[in-house]
Amino acid sequence: MANPIFTGRYTTENTEDIVVFIIGMRINKPLALHKWVPVFSAMPGMIKELYSNKDTLGFLSMESYFGLRTTAMIQYWRSVEDLLAYARSDKHMKAWETFNKKVGNNEAVGIYHETYQLKSGKYESIYGNMPQYGLGKALTHIPITSEQNSARKRLGSIKVKN
Repeated sequence: MANPIFTGRYTTENTEDIVVFIIGMRINKPLALHKWVPVFSAMPGMIKELYSNKDTLGFLSMESYFGLRTTAMIQYWRSVEDLLAYARSDKHMKAWETFNKKVGNNEAVGIYHETYQLKSGKYESIYGNMPQYGLGKALTHIPITSEQNSARKRLGSIKVKN
């Protein structure tokens, strides 16, 4: 079933602190399948676990991107504490140990992550004629009103000049 399209302009509430976590891998040597396939195949189980236990884990939502050599997932979390707790969980620790055993410092595959803490009122979003996506899927998705019709206004902490 396809995600419904919300026609018009939408935004999200920005009243909560959130964490944006970008994680991915880069295939440096495409023919070294035995090195990068185990890294790639470790993610689906963790993603299933995250979606199955969202409330308990503090995971909000994510988007995935696949390029020729690089993958990226943008994840949204309730807090840094929740993200770090998941990093220490059994499933993640097992995947991390397996990566270090099979890949270690081998240049065939690389991994990366970036973590951003966003304070309430310090982020904004807009979606025009889109399904719920990104922050719009992770947070409360609301129609834009005249009080929110510009990025400056949606960033509530910035004073609007008249």
